[in-house]
Amino acid sequence: MATLVDTSVWSLALRRTVPNETSPAHVQRLQALLEDASAVMIGPVRQELLSGISRQAQFAKLRDRLAILPDEVILPEDYVTAAMFWNLCRQHGIQGSHIDFLICAVAVRNKWPILTTDADFTLYAPYLPIDLDQTSD
Repeated sequence: MATLVDTSVWSLALRRTVPNETSPAHVQRLQALLEDASAVMIGPVRQELLSGISRQAQFAKLRDRLAILPDEVILPEDYVTAAMFWNLCRQHGIQGSHIDFLICAVAVRNKWPILTTDADFTLYAPYLPIDLDQTSD
């Protein structure tokens, strides 16, 4: 099953220097998704991953590694849904980033679970119809 992978998991996997057998469960899950061609990437996650890399060679290396994954389509309705999700969570005193809510909107429309280490998503879950990949470390 396709799974939308959040920036937090990609960052953990791409910055990890320990051998695979000692990798956290989220990194192992990502590896399995990549092997099955089930990992989903969206443009805003790609942007977050590439932002802040000051060395051009390092930027190019990461850009090229991520190039194997196409960006899934984000529809205009996803932005509207993301705004609705933001408003709904805000009404319940929960704040989050616009990209988080866009991830939620795209995942909901496509019926994809979200793989993340970001605890904010567990705060959104009671109010949004999201499915979180239950991988645990």
